[in-house]
Amino acid sequence: MSIKREPRLGDMPGFGIGCGSLANADGDGAFRGVVELAFERGVRYFDTAALYLGGLSERRLGEALAGRSHDEFIVSTKVGRTQTHSGSSIDPSGLRSSCDYSADATMRSVETSLRQLGLDRLDIVMIHDLTRQLHGPSYDERFDEAMAGAYEALVELRNAGTVGAIGVATMDWTSCMDFALAGDFDAFMPAGQYTLLHRECGSLLDHCAATGAAFLAASPFNSGILATGAVEGAFHNMQPAGSEALARVGAMEAICARHGVPLAAAALQFPTRHAVVSSIVVGSRTAAELQRNLDLLDMPIPDELWTELDAEYAGTAAARTI
Repeated sequence: MSIKREPRLGDMPGFGIGCGSLANADGDGAFRGVVELAFERGVRYFDTAALYLGGLSERRLGEALAGRSHDEFIVSTKVGRTQTHSGSSIDPSGLRSSCDYSADATMRSVETSLRQLGLDRLDIVMIHDLTRQLHGPSYDERFDEAMAGAYEALVELRNAGTVGAIGVATMDWTSCMDFALAGDFDAFMPAGQYTLLHRECGSLLDHCAATGAAFLAASPFNSGILATGAVEGAFHNMQPAGSEALARVGAMEAICARHGVPLAAAALQFPTRHAVVSSIVVGSRTAAELQRNLDLLDMPIPDELWTELDAEYAGTAAARTI
């Protein structure tokens, strides 16, 4: 692996609030409560998207941050995918959302985000959810559209200072890698792709080490299963967990239990062990949930537990299908 260069984004906060989950919080009061507790606990990074609740996430975040100096916090948002229905933004099939990766749509999206967030600049803007899983046979066409449209628009906005950094946010590290090889990006957010369950993104980590791009490890719980454990109804990457995921998580739970460590604590801390990971981004729907996550992040974990969890992962690699 190449020697790690100085990070392009400077010293990113090690922990961020994922406003995808926060978008579905119980109203404005719960949203504001999470943001207020975040500031009390020293959390200064908030990640949102045009997609989340059709823009309501950005508006709520803007209202919660109103009156604070932008020098106190970092906001990232995303362009390219928008919601076409009311209610929750969870839509893994893409049937209730639409995508437009053109330059014009990107410019409009950034203008809307600035207005809704009440900001005059955006710290990070990422191309959102351009993956093979979501776009199927049209992936290559949409990728070309994004590189000719969204990417060029974001570079222009970065050069103008309206956007501080540009990146890619998807639930597939291989599409992040496609963009990494095609353009000059400052950050990558491969959600749920570097976790206790998923560690296949080594080449993307190497790229970030070599270029100084930020690796933002979002969704360390893989949409819930690494927080709830292998329970009935557990979710894995926005879908009901399958038998293989449940079995692997059950094995991890047993290892953690032998060491007296909650699985959720190991899941939260796992990405932080890698020197290239700039931040972990975690969804918290309530202030109590945020408090619990921060406490788990501070929990001591013995080296022996990591050794056993690493061995468990390696031992199932040959037969893995998830």
